[in-house]
Amino acid sequence: MSFESLGLLPELLRAVRERGYETPTPVQAQAIPVVLSGRDLLAGAQTGTGKTAGFVLPILQRLAPQANTSASPARHPLRCLILTPTRELAMQVEESVRTYGRHLPLRSTTVFGGVNINPQIKALRAGVEILVATPGRLLDHHQQGTLNLSQVQHLVLDEADRMLDMGFIRDIRKILSLLPAERQNLLFSATFSDEIRQLASGLLRNPASVDVAPRNSAAELVEHLVHPVDRERKRALLSHLIRAEKLEQVLVFTRTKHGANRLSEQLEHDGIASSAIHGNKSQPQRIKALSDFKEGRITVLVATDIAARGLDITQLPHVVNYELPQVAEDYVHRIGRTGRAGAEGRALSLVCVDEAKLLKDIEHLLKRTLPTQVVPGFAPDPSIKAEPIVQGRGGRGGGGRGEGVRSGGGRGHSGRGAGSRGEGGRGAGSRSEGGRAAGGRSDSGRVDSGHSDSGRGDSGFGSAGRSQRTGSGRPAAEVARREPARSITTKL
Repeated sequence: MSFESLGLLPELLRAVRERGYETPTPVQAQAIPVVLSGRDLLAGAQTGTGKTAGFVLPILQRLAPQANTSASPARHPLRCLILTPTRELAMQVEESVRTYGRHLPLRSTTVFGGVNINPQIKALRAGVEILVATPGRLLDHHQQGTLNLSQVQHLVLDEADRMLDMGFIRDIRKILSLLPAERQNLLFSATFSDEIRQLASGLLRNPASVDVAPRNSAAELVEHLVHPVDRERKRALLSHLIRAEKLEQVLVFTRTKHGANRLSEQLEHDGIASSAIHGNKSQPQRIKALSDFKEGRITVLVATDIAARGLDITQLPHVVNYELPQVAEDYVHRIGRTGRAGAEGRALSLVCVDEAKLLKDIEHLLKRTLPTQVVPGFAPDPSIKAEPIVQGRGGRGGGGRGEGVRSGGGRGHSGRGAGSRGEGGRGAGSRSEGGRAAGGRSDSGRVDSGHSDSGRGDSGFGSAGRSQRTGSGRPAAEVARREPARSITTKL
């Protein structure tokens, strides 16, 4: 099958050829005809499968007859809204819109928190047909009256499962109430949880279904390898592997922001060019770190799970789990950064005795045992006993307070914090992806006290939406609602 056989406009085919693509991926081949027909769509597709072009190309074609070369903002009303969970994904999707629509007189822009809102207001007032947005900042613009949603004809929820994991269901429902009843709805998700199916049933009307990503399946072209190592020797092993195997582009995942910063500094001390990216970094810092990594100016990019499904790095060869994720599904999302678009990749996991259960959970999810290889000189000491995994200073091991739970004077569900908000706590001011600071609502995690990038505040969920429990056995968010806020110094 070719793109020509899908009935795309010559302008779109030209843009596709300029990108060097000749054959549509499975999700593109199935989704494009459905979207062109005007039907609603429920699509199961992981990142790296070409899903963005699967909805961008047909939407551009459907909007093309309404495109206008006039400079008047009134001639460029907002007709398509694409919601994404993170600012990184929003930027990448909007870049795809501009790339594939370069030969059409359609305008697009993106809005997300963590940056000055004024340039976004200026772009919206100039008129755009396609808007890519994170939920929190979109609602900010609505409240300020800087955008008009009354003419939206197409709605896309991209990585809907991630948005629910991050606690955006209330924002999504609010946004849906602001849109015209008659519109085309497209929902893309890597997994189909009960929450996703419930959302889809209330949103989609007689949808077509496309499923090219079996639930929680890992990319087939990724080679998995586990290196057992003592917890105190992980950094030395990582430096050794990078040097010995001459690795040139390595995305490394840690569980916490503090851990990401510390590891990046240690690698720099070892003479390995490195940078960290997480929710506490400013948008310019995150853009620079990602650019340096893509351009080869640094060897290692250390990231928290905020990057697990928000980074698009062409032919990334290596992903390293410096620390295994607390939730097995996040392993799938992390390694989904490699082995994309038909390219092969490697996923290395440095596993200490503390993480034995986490590894078993991952293997149970994948329905296979991951191959293990002890690196000479780094064999783990069998006399070392397992210790609870602590999620930061003041945190509890094994799923208590720490990532995903507000601390430092805030409350998990809707309590007020010190000028900062995750997905559930409140502060003062407007929203921002990185957390509520002097006023922002988080679109991708908390800022104050260095909270988790991926914890969910609205329902007390941690990374990947799993309920974390305190020592009392009750869900952490429930404890946060029922018990007085306590001061916990947490640095993640």
